[in-house]
Amino acid sequence: MTIKSLLSFVAATFICGSSVLVEARQPKAPTAVAKPTVSQPAQPQWKLFTAPDGRFSVLMPGRPNRNTQFQKTYMGEINLEIFVAQPPKQQVAYVVTYNDFPYSYGEMTDPQAVLNNARDMALKTTKSNLISQRDIRSSNNHPGKEIEYINSGGKITKSRMYVAEGRLYQVMAITTKKQQKTLAKTITGYLNSFQIVFKK
Repeated sequence: MTIKSLLSFVAATFICGSSVLVEARQPKAPTAVAKPTVSQPAQPQWKLFTAPDGRFSVLMPGRPNRNTQFQKTYMGEINLEIFVAQPPKQQVAYVVTYNDFPYSYGEMTDPQAVLNNARDMALKTTKSNLISQRDIRSSNNHPGKEIEYINSGGKITKSRMYVAEGRLYQVMAITTKKQQKTLAKTITGYLNSFQIVFKK
């Protein structure tokens, strides 16, 4: 399974990489007396994002960037899709990734084994320590796992993984200890908003 490649990309890009900061400017209201201005971080506008193939939806702080990778594995070529949104002036990345398994592998493999393997690869690839984990289910009853882990640089990742119809989804928020405390409710709301849509 090529979760390692996927997580290496996510780790390199969003844990070690730099983010572009955009300054939002508000139009000045007409006033006779000049008031001192206090710089406040721009609050992102959360909008419902639906995947291009229509198979999941999630609230995101703006339109996410999309990256597609193709990885050769012992199972054959696997397509990795990565969607990332980073609000301006916040040290946080909201990430949704998924990969489809070849039909035979998806049919024969126990979903819990896939989830456990994904957890182990996430910890190994990012050189992180597990903080907590629990088994969960999606709103339409697909098996899942929620994990939280911290790497040596102090970045905390809260991730929910689901196996559904031959696909592994990973919904993550990657942030700092300081930001995690202030964004705890936002991160939970983001994770709760993720919905898997059945194939028609």
